[in-house]
Amino acid sequence: MSSFDLNGKTIAITGASSGFGHHFAGVLADAGAKVILGARRTDKLKERVEEIKAAGGEAVACPLDVRDSASVQAFFDAAEDEFGAINVLVNNAGIESGAKTYLMIDEDDWDNVLDTNLKSVWMMSKAFTERVIKHEVAGGNIINISSLTDTRTIKGQFPYAVSKGGVTRMTEVMALEAARYGIRVNALAPGYILTDVSRILLESEAAPTFRKAIPLRRFGDFEDLDGPLLMLASDSSAYMTGSVIRIDGGHAVQSLTM
Repeated sequence: MSSFDLNGKTIAITGASSGFGHHFAGVLADAGAKVILGARRTDKLKERVEEIKAAGGEAVACPLDVRDSASVQAFFDAAEDEFGAINVLVNNAGIESGAKTYLMIDEDDWDNVLDTNLKSVWMMSKAFTERVIKHEVAGGNIINISSLTDTRTIKGQFPYAVSKGGVTRMTEVMALEAARYGIRVNALAPGYILTDVSRILLESEAAPTFRKAIPLRRFGDFEDLDGPLLMLASDSSAYMTGSVIRIDGGHAVQSLTM
């Protein structure tokens, strides 16, 4: 069990059918939170909900397309019908466009990535804030998932890196504007974490080169995000807002010479 107590908190997680969101749902439920899983792949959500319930947690699956404003409102309506007012929102949904430069992408690539990774964070946060105000929720809390690429430049990840740069900046501006409603806004910025998608690259012949650039000389695992996530979701971070926490093995402070 975690030392961070989330009993009494209801937490909504976007992009919860796989990857970070799938993992986060279990971590937060294990710490005592009621969790609402949102994504388009409802079959995957239901499987995860059953796993969480089998482990003694409380969870519900609600369909969600973060790019669609009507779906966003329907998600919050369904979530509140199940568990009442939501205390914490984890904006995790995100996609990549593959190895493409600004010259290679087309308008559909750009719109898809920016709508999913950036616009959705605003739409979800706006709807959440409106409901915090409506229900007079004390201690509202938004956790955005950014990336090391929010500040570190990498070729071939143009729309993704731009979107994550926007998420970090949005976190800072929202923190300033949401404080009047008692809402904290922070972000996690993971570095190279081993996921089903990243394994293709991080377990390839190029892996040693990527690993050498990380001071701790290893790639991250999902579990490396647990502590920072639980801290931000709990009252242990009650005086934190506008913070972006890197979990990258020191990659962002890598020496200019190896």
